[in-house]
Amino acid sequence: MTTTTALFRVFAVPYANLVAQSVPSCLANSFYGIYGEQAIFKLTESVCVHQLVQSSLSMIVSLPAGNEQLVWIQESAIDVALRTTEYDAEVEDFFQWLRTDDAVVPPASDYQTVLLAPEPLSVLSLLSYNPTLRSALVAVPDDTAAHALSTFLPRYWKASPITPTPVVFRPVPEDAVDYVRELLASSHFDPVVASIVNGISVNGMRKDIRYLTNEDGTSGIESRHSFSGGSRVAAAWLQEKLEHTGAACELKPFLTGFAPNVVWYGTVDPQSIVLISGHYDSRGSFGSSRAPGGNDDGSGTISLLAIAHRIKELGVKFHSTVELVVFAGEEQGLLGSRAYARELRAREANVTLMIQADMLAYHAPNEPSQLGLPKFIGTPEVAELVTKLAAIYSPELTVGYTAACCSDHQSFHEQGYAATQVFERAGPIADPMYHNSGDVSERPGYDLKQVRYISRVQFATLLHAAGFELPEVDD
Repeated sequence: MTTTTALFRVFAVPYANLVAQSVPSCLANSFYGIYGEQAIFKLTESVCVHQLVQSSLSMIVSLPAGNEQLVWIQESAIDVALRTTEYDAEVEDFFQWLRTDDAVVPPASDYQTVLLAPEPLSVLSLLSYNPTLRSALVAVPDDTAAHALSTFLPRYWKASPITPTPVVFRPVPEDAVDYVRELLASSHFDPVVASIVNGISVNGMRKDIRYLTNEDGTSGIESRHSFSGGSRVAAAWLQEKLEHTGAACELKPFLTGFAPNVVWYGTVDPQSIVLISGHYDSRGSFGSSRAPGGNDDGSGTISLLAIAHRIKELGVKFHSTVELVVFAGEEQGLLGSRAYARELRAREANVTLMIQADMLAYHAPNEPSQLGLPKFIGTPEVAELVTKLAAIYSPELTVGYTAACCSDHQSFHEQGYAATQVFERAGPIADPMYHNSGDVSERPGYDLKQVRYISRVQFATLLHAAGFELPEVDD
């Protein structure tokens, strides 16, 4: 690989350090967002880097001259049982390939190029690899190559293109946190809420997931990869299912070549929005066109559908605007949710609470049913609220924290909205079919009862946060 004079440096620091310290004024105009668990800055000099705590979890990387697209790649937090000899060899081979002088993004397979075709032979440059962080910084020629790169990563790694321009660092405002604290203090057992959430149907979720994965043979969906035709079939089906509730549902494009976000709008109150979400795009095994995404994140998607069905069934009317959103582009770096969160911020929307459901279904052997909340990225007070309501409405769940990072709630957290995620385990990812073409629902460990338990918590939080009423019943 050729080397050129460095004009900029990228500084990566654990996001938790920023929460503890805030961003020094000399870095305020150099913030490029959160990637993995790291806050990224792009500097012309490192004069004020010393103001942030540095450790083995920080990186300073010199950049070559040019306008290459930077991509942050990072291993997800995985259980030790998934770190096999075969997997370690896969990671080693990948980075050995990146270090060669002829590393290129291979031409994409047919299912990846339905709507977005990367140029063949897009040259890559490995700028830095941190074995402690299990992360790296890569330069590619353009956005197209960046999006294609996610398809060729080792199975438990994710890629996030770094935005080319600085963004505003937006901590969640204290008044927004105070609102959640008040909600936390005032939320207690409500028998009406219990009766509503207890009506969520496992049978309905089973039918929906078998359609999305094509296990029932009716949808024809081979993959819900964001570039694939199957993702368009899924988006249209989701819109139809959500519109059947009687509320408005919109397909919202955000990037050329990507499947759209699907946005369901409940009762409209311009003063506040409560938003719950999942993502419907999927990722399969390298070299396979099959990406069923039964757990990641078909499970979060069917949770939203079950909630929407129950809202229609009972005629629930909310006191705040409620949005149920199913994002695309999550597997390529939270792209759909980033676009939508920025849109909401640009119009100064008051999103009072946001909860993302991502991977709810895998139940590890000999473990209790669990609910994991994010250890690093999110609003702690929202996690506390979810914990409290889980104990009330789904006592079957053991609740704790997970280092698994990061899903679409991060996009809203970056925009200063109070947000968290619900996940299947109070610990690292244990699902052996994570990012695998075998991620279907008819397999050991796929537990729709656990999905139902977590869905009840997400729904109960929505009901308490948005306020609601039911139609009067004639005597």
